[in-house]
Amino acid sequence: MRESKIKRGFFVGRFQPYHLGHHEVIRHVIHEVDELIIGIGSAQDSHTLENPFTAGERVLMIVRALEELGIDKRVYVIPLEDIYRNSLWVSHVCSMVPPFHVVYTNNPLVYRLFKEANFDVKHTRMYNRNEYQGTEIRKKMLEGDEWEKYVPKAVAEVIKEIDGITRIREIAGKDV
Repeated sequence: MRESKIKRGFFVGRFQPYHLGHHEVIRHVIHEVDELIIGIGSAQDSHTLENPFTAGERVLMIVRALEELGIDKRVYVIPLEDIYRNSLWVSHVCSMVPPFHVVYTNNPLVYRLFKEANFDVKHTRMYNRNEYQGTEIRKKMLEGDEWEKYVPKAVAEVIKEIDGITRIREIAGKDV
């Protein structure tokens, strides 16, 4: 990688959905970099209980949520399809996004893969992890529990706009 005066960071997640934990990570790391790349992992997956939202819907959620933060730095939101070969995944990511200098993650596999590829990798703070996790938020959506307080307002609006709750319940075979 050529040296650049711009310090660019990389943060990857599935964002199913983008929630307040992600929001806090970005609010923190944006101060450490000049630009941020947000990689949407498993971009090929949608319409399942684990991955109910499409890559395009997740891009919309993230872009609108970032507007709420009022970030004045460049942020790239890029869908990344899985290649199912961990030994090649970092080079795949690097071929799909602008060059970056630092990786932010709490995922042990992502951490290991980028460390082995000689990247600077930093753990991010976990924000209220018991409540801010996609699995629990999707479960609340499915069961009709309160879920909106766990996501930025803009994300809740996107989910309503795409009728995401109905989709999750139909996928699960539950009455709407």
